[in-house]
Amino acid sequence: GGTPETLLHTLSAWEDGPTNLIVASLTAGVDGFGLGKLFECGKVKRMISSYVGENKNFEQMFFTGELEVELVPQGTIAARLRAAGAGMPAVFTPAGAGTMYANGGLPLKHAPDGSVAVLTQPRQTQMFDGKEYVMEYALRPDVSFVKAYKADTRGNLVFRGTSSNANPDCAVAGRVVIAEAETIVEAGELDPDEIHLSGVYVDHLIHAADNEKRIERLRETTAGKVDISGGRGRIVKRAAKEFRDGMYVNLGIGIPTMASSFIPEGMHIELQAENGLMGLGPYPDPSLGQSADPDYINAGKETVTAVPGASTFHSSESFNMIRGGHMDLTILGGMQCSSSGDLASFFIPGKLLKGMGGAMDLVSSPSTVVVTMEHTAKGGAHKILEECTLPLTGKGVVDRIITDMCVFDCDKKGLKNGGLTLIEIAQGITVDDVRVATSCTFDVVEGEIPLMDEP
Repeated sequence: GGTPETLLHTLSAWEDGPTNLIVASLTAGVDGFGLGKLFECGKVKRMISSYVGENKNFEQMFFTGELEVELVPQGTIAARLRAAGAGMPAVFTPAGAGTMYANGGLPLKHAPDGSVAVLTQPRQTQMFDGKEYVMEYALRPDVSFVKAYKADTRGNLVFRGTSSNANPDCAVAGRVVIAEAETIVEAGELDPDEIHLSGVYVDHLIHAADNEKRIERLRETTAGKVDISGGRGRIVKRAAKEFRDGMYVNLGIGIPTMASSFIPEGMHIELQAENGLMGLGPYPDPSLGQSADPDYINAGKETVTAVPGASTFHSSESFNMIRGGHMDLTILGGMQCSSSGDLASFFIPGKLLKGMGGAMDLVSSPSTVVVTMEHTAKGGAHKILEECTLPLTGKGVVDRIITDMCVFDCDKKGLKNGGLTLIEIAQGITVDDVRVATSCTFDVVEGEIPLMDEP
């Protein structure tokens, strides 16, 4: 939910309509639907987005030079939109500081042969209280497309579940705002307290004729069971040990999310999805009469449920929680980690374009950051290095690394002269085995090394 399908499909089918568009959206959608149609009809010149990993046609267009792509952290896009709506010319954010995103050098456009034709330019940065921040200019669209669950004839809007996402942020920022709503009622039929966005921001309102609400990743479970085994299972069970009662936690997709199925009995934590849900529940369970709801998805676009007492909110509010230090723990995956706590997780130049999503915002926040990943890549290539060779998601941000072989603590602040310390090891693995699979030196905890639990 939350995709303005009617407006996007109409614009895509408009043969003599505008072209060379610059489009800003948190994600690039999927092939053949919503934004995907806009790319396929050749109307888009540049895309400003945080995550494009599920749109294969988009990825191909980028690597063959048909499309410019400006990757921007998800929270930064939301903040730039919100700044425009508040009349602020710019904001400062820690997301991306010290990385290629801030320093310049990310591919913006490729040539038809796949070579890089244009690189991004450096962004202005400034130090505040000893920490580096990136200056980001407000993002003010000429036209904003917005999707609401319900509206009244005054243009007041109501959103449902996680379909709110960046819709309110786009609405406050746009010079001209066109909203589509599934249901339109007469003014006065909505209680003032249930209105999420005032009609002052909406210029035009139409009924949403297209409401497919395509589910990109249907996920269901049976009695909460998660099937894990081997090295991945070892990582999942160890990651679950990071939880503490009362924590507010953000979990990345994949292994981090699976760890939530192993929360110890009697422990209560609040799981946040950065697309706008606090109180993230498990996948819907058909055996309990639950069905997938396209208006309730996690940041990985998987269908989820909401626990009793959950709350929903828009994207900029979600990242305010993250940047403001209200989250206690972040667990996410990675492609590479360095001995100094650097993380690379979003881009393999010339091969894989995923985007940083909300990861840059999460790892630059005050929360504890734990990375889960297999110790080596396919073929045995090392992923824990002295220095990352891939573009960084965050510099000096990782507190702990959990792999299928061991657990490392990372002295990212240099309190103990920096570097990694091995604090746990998998059964049947020796310290020498870990050294062979790791491209940096590390210390070992004193005494007998604790063993990781087996799945």
